[in-house]
Amino acid sequence: MTAMDTIPMTKSGKKKLEDELNNLIRVERESVKVALAEARALGDLKENAEYHTAKEKQSLIEGRIKELQYKLSRAQVVDVTSLDGPTIKFGATVTLFDLQKECSVSYQIVGSDEAEVKSNKIAYNGPLGRSLIGKQVGDTVIVDAPKGKLEFEIEKVGYV
Repeated sequence: MTAMDTIPMTKSGKKKLEDELNNLIRVERESVKVALAEARALGDLKENAEYHTAKEKQSLIEGRIKELQYKLSRAQVVDVTSLDGPTIKFGATVTLFDLQKECSVSYQIVGSDEAEVKSNKIAYNGPLGRSLIGKQVGDTVIVDAPKGKLEFEIEKVGYV
């Protein structure tokens, strides 16, 4: 497996995907089996909306299971607590000063499956994440975001 084949993620990000996969296999897949059996018992499958709905849900679940299995088989877990240094890397928690809004905000740089803006987790391969990788405290970054150009000064870098 080469570096191109791997999918970087934090330990908590991998656990989240494993939990979702486990739920899909043990709970969702089983509930769809029951729904399909109940729908079949209703008779004619051609005009059976419950059956078609259950089959569609089954297809979506199976697709997501395959996607998660693929990602987990290629996961490269980055132990964030073992990282340090002045430059920003995957897993870093970065405090930025937004020069337009004149306020500070912190983000953790994570894998794309872990990114949640509401939780201040940004993808390493997103516009802001790409702009931060390799930079240091004191550097200014300009990000081409969908809203336009955003400018930040890096105040602090940590690995928690």
